[in-house]
Amino acid sequence: MIMAPGLRKFALTAHVTCSIGWFGAVAAFQALAIAGLISQDREMVRATSLTMEVTTWFVIVPFAFASLLSGIVSSLGTKWGLIQYYWVLVKLLITIVATIILLVHTQPIDLLAEVAVKTTAFSADFRREQIQMVVASSAALIVLLVLTTLSVYKPRGMTRYGLHQLREQRQEVATVGAAMSKLHEIVQPPEGSKIQPTNFTEDDLVTPKEALQ
Repeated sequence: MIMAPGLRKFALTAHVTCSIGWFGAVAAFQALAIAGLISQDREMVRATSLTMEVTTWFVIVPFAFASLLSGIVSSLGTKWGLIQYYWVLVKLLITIVATIILLVHTQPIDLLAEVAVKTTAFSADFRREQIQMVVASSAALIVLLVLTTLSVYKPRGMTRYGLHQLREQRQEVATVGAAMSKLHEIVQPPEGSKIQPTNFTEDDLVTPKEALQ
């Protein structure tokens, strides 16, 4: 169902806002991860670990789910649909996978925060987790850039379902056109008659779908 223009713009604005927020939050997380990795100040390392946990659960995760849900709503309410075009389908799948991976990576984030709370110093045993946070956030930024590129360029290409829907729409238009031509032939008055011919338009016709409602 195509949404009204005002509602469609609202849904699109919500999706763009959530996507930008998601990207910005991940960028901030990456800055914290890098600072914690290279810093020699123990208090700085502890602070970055605690801040990364808060940023993840209260900013990144909510924005990720909000971006996913608003994207689905926005797609269903526009001509693009959800599975009619490859670029929309690919973007949806990438977003779902990225969200799942995000939830998986919350475990080492929670581990670093737990260590920061219970101890006053970080040992070299947790350097692997710190490096993992930098790598994961960098990969996440690349993925989000790919999603942004898909949204901007909208590569051509329809799925089989989309092509099937397009054929059905064209057949319906052809059926309506044929029906209009038939009506014009039926109501055409005889030659020399003073009866004015009736002009029918597409608005005067009822499609099969409308007739069943």
